[in-house]
Amino acid sequence: MKLTLHNYWRSSASHRVRIALGLKGLAYEYVVVNIVKGEQHAEAYVRANTMHQVPTFEIIEDDGARVALAQSLPIIEYIEERWPAPPILPADLVLRARARALAEIINSGVQPLQNLSVTNAVAALGGDTAAWVKPFIANGLAAYARAVAETAGAFSIGDAPTIADCFLIPQLQSARRFKVELAELPLLLAIEERCLALPAFAAAMPDVQPDAVRN
Repeated sequence: MKLTLHNYWRSSASHRVRIALGLKGLAYEYVVVNIVKGEQHAEAYVRANTMHQVPTFEIIEDDGARVALAQSLPIIEYIEERWPAPPILPADLVLRARARALAEIINSGVQPLQNLSVTNAVAALGGDTAAWVKPFIANGLAAYARAVAETAGAFSIGDAPTIADCFLIPQLQSARRFKVELAELPLLLAIEERCLALPAFAAAMPDVQPDAVRN
């Protein structure tokens, strides 16, 4: 079996999947799709990802069967269901739902508003992209912090990393890129510190990816 992740170093959605793959100990081929250069619009790529986005996760089975999955949340859910150990969803059904809800705060409530396609559209209309993005990120992370106060241990849900942390850590990186103040979110920063001490999180960081642009 061969696993391939078509992704971009700075994409927070790609970052989430890299973390999940690392937590599962799964080796994969890293294929660059440079969204700044528009490579996500290539005809061959769009056949697998109709939204012209990253990431796309490709699985080629030993018998040659191939499947390509788009959207980070279902990709991570697929990874969890196919390779259940170690788990990244809690066994308890309520905590399982809360882990998904935390992920959705980022996935639905924050990240789409900072997408390159959105910020490009704001700029095309003459808007200030930084002024547009910052309140959405700040409010979303504040909501995450309020919700996670009920479930946190060492990580967002108890004392093991979950799907929630796969979404939180990339969003904190994006917050810094957009110069969002994080000092008033000590719980999230403490969770981040513990996450980044784990190899799966450290190896998934944008700046250590092969296509990273270092200024």
